[in-house]
Amino acid sequence: MVRIRLDIAYDGTQFRGWAKQPGLRTVQGTLEAALARIVGSDVQFVVAGRTDAGVHAADQVAHVDLDDEQWSRIVTRHGRSAHDPAGSIAGRIRGVLGAYSDVTVHRSSTAPEGFDARFSAVWRRYRYRLADEVAGYDPARRLDTTSIRGELDTLAMDAAAQTLIGLHDFAAYCKPREGATTIRTLLDYRWHRDADGVLIAEVKADAFCHSMVRALVGACVAVGEQRLDVSDLVVLRDALERTSEFKVLAARGLTLTEVGYPADDLLAVRAEQTRARRDSENSG
Repeated sequence: MVRIRLDIAYDGTQFRGWAKQPGLRTVQGTLEAALARIVGSDVQFVVAGRTDAGVHAADQVAHVDLDDEQWSRIVTRHGRSAHDPAGSIAGRIRGVLGAYSDVTVHRSSTAPEGFDARFSAVWRRYRYRLADEVAGYDPARRLDTTSIRGELDTLAMDAAAQTLIGLHDFAAYCKPREGATTIRTLLDYRWHRDADGVLIAEVKADAFCHSMVRALVGACVAVGEQRLDVSDLVVLRDALERTSEFKVLAARGLTLTEVGYPADDLLAVRAEQTRARRDSENSG
């Protein structure tokens, strides 16, 4: 087997999320079908973070394992050897996807020993774009920005966001999934306005559970609208129950922007630690 790392970007508007689902258009399904055409048989991607329907990615990371026959098709192109077999995969996938595709592979490379796109990851970073009446509505950004009425208090939202940082059970901010843990380490969460007045949330954690970022954003919007106090978000978190005190915001404003990994010599160790911790948390 040869393991290939793929750095991927997509506009999630027309996808039903990352994970392959029968009869539905997904990012995983589209990319696997494209690579299967190139290597002549089915492949399976493993991804750093499975994004929900409508969520975008600027730098998603995945890996795929190619067997000897599949790899030989990459190494030999039209009767000649590829100069950089692993690096050529990205361009060949782009060729299958076609111009102006809503998903692309920016880079492909031979994965370092011990690399696992999911379990070796140390953190994931998301950005949420939100336009209130200060920013106004920009039709050119309608697919990656959520619009909301009124003017939000950015300072209060930022203060509220930072009260949630740390290792906690985020059950109140996650859509429950049977057997899945909701314990996460929120490494950073901040709000600011960009040069156009758009509110930008930067959220970084070791991992995220289902709909967690959009719930965290919705909770801070409730603070910005003065429907909740800054201190309320910790109270709601510690209740460990889903609440109607805030809304989970739309997927359109959310983009996965970066995935962090340790140094190459620590990749395998990190993967083992992550698997062991998830198994322990899910069985506890």
